[in-house]
Amino acid sequence: MTTIPTLTTERLTLRAPRLSDFDAYAAFRASERARFVGGPDNQIKAWGQFIGLPGQWAIRGYGRWIAADRDTDAPVGVVGLLYPIGWPEPEIAWSIFVEAEGRGLAQEAALAARHYAYETAGWTTAISLIDPANTRSVALAERLGCQPEGAFQHAIFGAMQIWRHPAPATEGMHA
Repeated sequence: MTTIPTLTTERLTLRAPRLSDFDAYAAFRASERARFVGGPDNQIKAWGQFIGLPGQWAIRGYGRWIAADRDTDAPVGVVGLLYPIGWPEPEIAWSIFVEAEGRGLAQEAALAARHYAYETAGWTTAISLIDPANTRSVALAERLGCQPEGAFQHAIFGAMQIWRHPAPATEGMHA
């Protein structure tokens, strides 16, 4: 079993999920905002996805964290390293809950996750798969220095754009 590391940024703690995070996670998964990540979902489906967060850490040795407010520990999103079956390659993924949107937290968390991917997990490249209609995530990918690299058709999620992250040697230039 892999221990899920804790990362800290200026305003966030990226940490293992806790049972107390589930209500916020389920509310996000039930909302229209989850349409870009396969939702909206009912609470039962959200539970399966929630308990899958530590599962990828156990199986792959990396995964996604709960992004929590550093001062209050309130969950504000899910961010990290994702590589499910059917993906073309490992991804840096982010979902920020509505109450935390518009404050730059997704960028802060994604940069920390990318640094972890390159410096700790040993990745040499990373992508983010983004629904073209998700203009906020497209804008974030651009701010992170990602470049569009074509399309990917997923059986469930449909057409997604592949955004390539800067290589490890240049990734710090987009902080």
